[in-house]
Amino acid sequence: MEDRKVAVVTGAATGIGAACARALAAEGFMVGIHYRQSEEAAQALLAELGQGFLLKGDLTRTEDINAIVEQIRAIAGQVDVLVHNAGFSVNMDINSMRLEQFDEQRLLTRGVWYLTKRVLRQFMLRRNQGRIISISSVVGHTGNGGQIPYTMEKAALDAFTKSLSKELEGRNILVNAVAPGFIATEMTAVLPEEVQQRILVNIPLQRMGRPEEVAEVVAFLAVGATYITGSVIHVNGGLYGG
Repeated sequence: MEDRKVAVVTGAATGIGAACARALAAEGFMVGIHYRQSEEAAQALLAELGQGFLLKGDLTRTEDINAIVEQIRAIAGQVDVLVHNAGFSVNMDINSMRLEQFDEQRLLTRGVWYLTKRVLRQFMLRRNQGRIISISSVVGHTGNGGQIPYTMEKAALDAFTKSLSKELEGRNILVNAVAPGFIATEMTAVLPEEVQQRILVNIPLQRMGRPEEVAEVVAFLAVGATYITGSVIHVNGGLYGG
């Protein structure tokens, strides 16, 4: 395995995560496909890539994260690139949302921190190399009504990126984030047509992005970008400039 680089993508079964897995596989990585519930889609993606491995677990549970890291160690022995893509959104206004619903989102942010901690200690710091890439969102910068916990989580990913890059000064471990705008995925497909049209009016390119267009930037950060760290790269068709 030492001659084959390994990338782990969380939430990789569908959408942007699956596109990232495909892009990294095309760059020669063996890809760890993490999923929580979408087992059939994860299996299909693994079959499509031809090689790789599956990692099942709930990233809000520390015991699941510990098990995932042990699986990676046993199967691949290393992690060269970690892509934090897994996410979900609890959509509700502040007056209607219950505390336990808010906590669902908060625990995912904790999971990003803990998985990174384990991967750094187990793999990257020992070899003094690696790339950590988080998929945040334009709404972490612009805000979005009815998505306060989600926008807080995405803004936290950008802050995490900037802070961790400083903690890793002097190491050959680069930490960046990619902030997509409105991308054509299962999440945006459920938006009513009138909502989609209101969004498109504010996008200079007049269309939603494709998951592959986000994955292209992730692949660039994974294999090139040797002088980029602590940065948030926006991929949103001109909706927001950063």
